[in-house]
Amino acid sequence: MGRKFFVGGNWKCNGTAEEVKKIVSTLNAGEVPSEDVVEVVVSPPFVFLGLVKGLLKPDFHIAAQNCWVKKGGAFTGEVSAEMLINLGIPWVILGHSERRLILNESNDFVGDKVAYALSQGLKVIACVGETLEQRESGSTMDVVAAQTKAIAERISNWENVVLAYEPVWAIGTGKVASPAQAQEVHFELRKWLQVNTSPEVAATTRIIYGGSVSGANCKELAAQPDVDGFLVGGASLKPEFIDIIKSAEVKKSM
Repeated sequence: MGRKFFVGGNWKCNGTAEEVKKIVSTLNAGEVPSEDVVEVVVSPPFVFLGLVKGLLKPDFHIAAQNCWVKKGGAFTGEVSAEMLINLGIPWVILGHSERRLILNESNDFVGDKVAYALSQGLKVIACVGETLEQRESGSTMDVVAAQTKAIAERISNWENVVLAYEPVWAIGTGKVASPAQAQEVHFELRKWLQVNTSPEVAATTRIIYGGSVSGANCKELAAQPDVDGFLVGGASLKPEFIDIIKSAEVKKSM
């Protein structure tokens, strides 16, 4: 069975209750391929999770943007995996470059988070990716492999993991990895999984691309054999997110 196309929308730290309602109504009204063609997950800020859950049509799913590394307790300002499960939130984004770079989350810390979230029954969008400096020095695959290794060392079942390759230099900059650049890293990541986990994990794990994905470039990116979908930032707040979801049709027709 082929890997089902996956489109995630990371709303980051954006929105008011009114704006969120507008985004959701646009999504609910959008004509998109059926659930057997594409899996759609949107990720509002914590404070809007309940609101979105109450309004979003059931074909679309919801992710939190982060969760704590272990059971809750005396961790002011954190949200635990157990709380998300209790709210009925099925997905969480972990290891986003903004948290790695701004909040200094290490590979090991992200690996621990992924393992704990999975153990509590959450599905995880795990992010990896290199900075411009790392790309220019030729160490892209070393960086991405080290980030992936910290996850692989801590989990054995990849069924509920989607790997998001997000080159940091392409996030919110308008610069996009070319389809060939994206495919190259996705291919190498899949090869790494084959050697270091199992051929089955490599064949079935979805590797999605994130970094200035838009309605204009999504079809060409979606046509790459190892690109299994997208994690969309800014464009997920706009109507063009519907066009990005529709790019799943490109895969279907291949």
